[in-house]
Amino acid sequence: MPKRILNGVVTSNANNQTVTVSVERRFKHPVLQKTIRKSKKYRAHDENNQFNVGDLVRIVECAPKSKTKRWEVLVA
Repeated sequence: MPKRILNGVVTSNANNQTVTVSVERRFKHPVLQKTIRKSKKYRAHDENNQFNVGDLVRIVECAPKSKTKRWEVLVA
């Protein structure tokens, strides 16, 4: 099964080697046909602490790195 890749914005880099990434998805409501925006936060592994708040990043699934980290930042 392929690994998922998501695009998001870094919202926090307070912890060492960890960034919090907010990923937004848009979809139409099945009945109202209104576009809905939902966001979810993921904690991702950032090996070199190179990303700051506001950066656009891509994250990919990986094996668990800690209790809450199951994603790592792709280096472009």
